[in-house]
Formats: sequence, structure tokens, C-alpha cells
Amino acid sequence: MMSSFRAVFRKEMLHVRRNKAIAYLAVMMPLMQMTMYGFIDQTVHDEPTVIVDQDRSVQSREFIDQLRATKTFAIREITENPRVARTEIVAGRAGVGIVIPPYFHDDRARGTPAKVLVLIDGSDNIVASGALAAVNGVVSNQNLTVFTKDARGGMPLSAQPIILFNPEGRTANFIIPGLVAVILQMIAIMLSAGSIVREREQGTMEQLLVTPVDPLGLMLGKVAPYMLLGIMRFVFQVPIRGNLVLLFGVMIIYLSALLALGLFISTRAKTQQEAQQQVQMMFLPSIFLSGYLFPLNGMPLPLQVIGQILPTTHMVAVMRGIVLRDAGLSELVPHVLALAVFAVAMIFFSVRRVSKITV
Repeated sequence: MMSSFRAVFRKEMLHVRRNKAIAYLAVMMPLMQMTMYGFIDQTVHDEPTVIVDQDRSVQSREFIDQLRATKTFAIREITENPRVARTEIVAGRAGVGIVIPPYFHDDRARGTPAKVLVLIDGSDNIVASGALAAVNGVVSNQNLTVFTKDARGGMPLSAQPIILFNPEGRTANFIIPGLVAVILQMIAIMLSAGSIVREREQGTMEQLLVTPVDPLGLMLGKVAPYMLLGIMRFVFQVPIRGNLVLLFGVMIIYLSALLALGLFISTRAKTQQEAQQQVQMMFLPSIFLSGYLFPLNGMPLPLQVIGQILPTTHMVAVMRGIVLRDAGLSELVPHVLALAVFAVAMIFFSVRRVSKITV
């Protein structure tokens, strides 16, 4: 029995060592799952925040310091213009805007109720609930301090929350835009990843190679039908509230990047099974590290860097920006540029790989 065990064990180890796809899948998948589940923190912290301080008093600065001490808010700007807060939230550069009104100091000094206005981006339910809880915690702590000194002091401070873009707090409004980006990724990469390797397995690659086909033309011809399929799926299933033309334009860039990535995988894989295994390795990071389910700010810096490389991260931000916040191109420029750079890079590498095959 032992001799048989050793022989079979040695055979399987040699098989795993020679088949890198199996070794990669067997080792990297559990490692990636442990890393993501272990290090992703669903607690909201370091959320980009704009403070509108119209009082500019000692009390307002103390309140700002207490907000900063919660670690929930990363205060990026302090201004006196309330429009700045809404503009930054629409652009996706901030998730929270806190407005401290004039006479904040005077109201508190007289013992009359003082209010702060809290603008929260409702397109991300996790951030919205976490930020609101943190603000209420600071307000409650200040009221408790006053109450312990003088029970007749009442509750001198309160927070007035306004949930922007999703006032009902519907989960569907938060999930669906990101889900569209994730589904399109799955469809685009899976369909295009088997294109070249399928030609090899079916024995038609030689016929394709002897034809006078330009590598760039070959790549575009392979991905164009799948791009149209992806766009049709998007059009018929997703309600759009923002600029339709802008969303179509960004969607084409996104699909171009994904289809070029799938084609690149197809040129490297030897079999369709190996191509699908490599595609599956893309899905897990794209779901967990794109901000689709968990806030990016709750992740360690290395995972945030990986997330920023993924095209799904930027498409999720674009989808939520256009569909929920009606953001324009000026607000989404960083995400659109990131998608364009990724698309150009993947098309370049794909054409190079196809050129080597067709030479």
C-alpha cells in the first residue's frame, strides 16, 4: 500500500508541478480568499469628508476635531460654501458633507438648540450608515457632557441628516449599478477568453494564420460581436437616470478593456479550460476589491492599490455616479482616464501577442 501511495503521490505532484494552472488555482484561490476575508474591514473609516464651517468659532473647531478623532472621517476640505460639499459628493470625491451653520457658537452659548446639517452620499449604504452613526455618536457625546454638568441643560446639539441620491435607503439602488459592471466583466472576459484558444483546439488556427489578416483587425473582429452583446444586455436590463450618451461612451471603453484582457488571456492559454481558470482568478478580486460590496477605504493600502488597478473598480464608480448621482464627465474624469489607459494597454499587449502568433 505504501509503495502504491508513494508512486501515485509522486505522479500527482509531478502533474501539479508541470500544470501551472492547477497549482496556481489550488494555491492562489485559497490564499486570495483568506487575504480578502481576513483584511477587508467593513467598518467605515477615513471616509473623504468636506466640512462647511460657516461659524469659524472655537466651538465649531472643537466639533471638527471630535469628528476627526472618530477616524471615520478624513477631512479633505474646510470651506464656507455649502455648494462645495454637494459638488464633491456628486463627483464622488467625498462621501460626507457636514455643514456647521452661522451662529453655532452663539446658539450653544445661549443654551438654545444648535443643529448641524449632514449630507451623506446614499449611493453607498455601508458608508451612509457608518457615517451617520459616527456623527450621531459625536453629537450624543457632547450632549451627554452638557447633561452631566447641568441636567436642565437639555440637548443643545442635534444632527440633521440628509441622504442624497437614495433617500429611501433601498439596497437595490446601491447593488444594481455595481452589479451591472460585475456582470459585464464576467460576460465579456469569459466570451473573449476562449476565442483564440478555441481556434487552436478546433484546428482552425492554421487557416486563420495563413489568411492576410492584420493583427489589430483580427483582434477587433474577435471582440466586436461580444461588445455589441454586452451593450445590448446593458441597455435592456438597467434603468438609466444620468447622461445616456456619456454612459454608453464609458461602457464602450470598459468593454474594450475587458474584451482585450480576455483576448490576451486567450493568446496565453493552451486550452479553453486553462483560459477559463485564469478568467475565474479575475472574478474574486473584482468583486471584493472594487468597492462593489465593501468600501475601498476599509481595506489595507496594498489591497486598495490592487483595487485601483482593476477596471471594475472604476466602472462601479462610474455606474453609481451616472445612474444615481447624475454625475457628468468633469466629475468622472479620473475614472474614465483609468479605464482608457487600461484599455489601450490591454489592446497593445493583445495585438503584440496576436502578432507573435501570426508571424
